[in-house]
Amino acid sequence: MNFRRGRDEEPEINLVPLIDVLLVIIIFLMLSTTFTRFAELRISLPGAQGQNTEQRPREIQVAVSADGRYAIDKAPVPFRDVAVLAQALQAAAAERKDPVLIINADAAASHQSVVNVMEAARLAGIARLAFATQRQSLPAGQ
Repeated sequence: MNFRRGRDEEPEINLVPLIDVLLVIIIFLMLSTTFTRFAELRISLPGAQGQNTEQRPREIQVAVSADGRYAIDKAPVPFRDVAVLAQALQAAAAERKDPVLIINADAAASHQSVVNVMEAARLAGIARLAFATQRQSLPAGQ
């Protein structure tokens, strides 16, 4: 019997397919990753697209100006604290069943001014809130 010994070749590892797969993974990660800069948030509020609705009898309109003045159903309300605003909202909601509070805040109004209205609504027992926005014009071609 003639047993030949096999050649003493060392096995080769072909790296070309491995490199191809790694490059595809790198390209996929580069395309699917989003890069955002949180330090440069530019927010322009409010604006939305929708239909204009007329005031319904259950709605209470609260306007908040840029300088922090309030008006309930177009009547100015002096603001000393949230409790005074809550009393004015209770008076406006007294003749309405299950009222809806519509907050018309200026885009430049402070966040605290809007939170004051929301807190006053909670104290007045008004659970349904909505925010009014301006209708934005569509960009050309849409």
